Amino acid sequence: MKCPGQDTLYWKPGAIFEAKCPKCGNAVEFFKDDTSRKCDKCGHRFVNPDMDFGCAAYCPYAEQCIGDLPPELLAQKEDLLKDRVAIEMKRYFKNDFKRIGHATRVARYAERIGKKEKGMLAVILTAAYLHDIGIHAAEQKHGTTAAEFQEAEGPAIARSILEKLGAKEELIKEVCDIIAHHHHPRSDDSINFKVVYDSDLLENMDEKQKKAAGGKKEIREMIESSFLTESGREAARAVLLGE
Repeated sequence: MKCPGQDTLYWKPGAIFEAKCPKCGNAVEFFKDDTSRKCDKCGHRFVNPDMDFGCAAYCPYAEQCIGDLPPELLAQKEDLLKDRVAIEMKRYFKNDFKRIGHATRVARYAERIGKKEKGMLAVILTAAYLHDIGIHAAEQKHGTTAAEFQEAEGPAIARSILEKLGAKEELIKEVCDIIAHHHHPRSDDSINFKVVYDSDLLENMDEKQKKAAGGKKEIREMIESSFLTESGREAARAVLLGE
């Protein structure tokens, strides 16, 4: 069966239209399912400004359906996965707003630090949203939320969520590995792991400081000794020390 969005039988008026070339202003004809077209006048290739990339942004068969995906769509694909993971995390935690808030704040730090460290944001943000996903299972099965039990229970739950969303196996494996060790860094950890670790540490330190303010000297020493990336240390100085 052909995807209805790509079948001309379902097209309505306006499915074939003209768009101005962003380089020279020349009118370029587009079909609604064109991912991009080259301007006949100046040769500039640009993305279809009216194309709805919604399903293509997460469908595993998108490349087969509409051809090679342009860089703009690849970026959107990662963004959409992040957004859908965030939704699934909230569904999983239900009314546990403490865990939802924590994961959301860790993800914000992870995006900030990850961009500076030039990590893979799709992996980083997915792992950031799901890093504590095993906490309820740990409490139910082991009667504790201790780090080692979170790490043991989290990967299987994360995998089920990501498989449901159609994430690639390579991404799933790396995210699950980060979750399985997110409290216990290793000597050969990737930059993606380090960004998630630093983001979680920063949020935990900020939460602790709000409850009982510590001395600046103690905080500074911990920042310098415990964070794994320079961007993480910079973010920690800004958030915890106001620098």
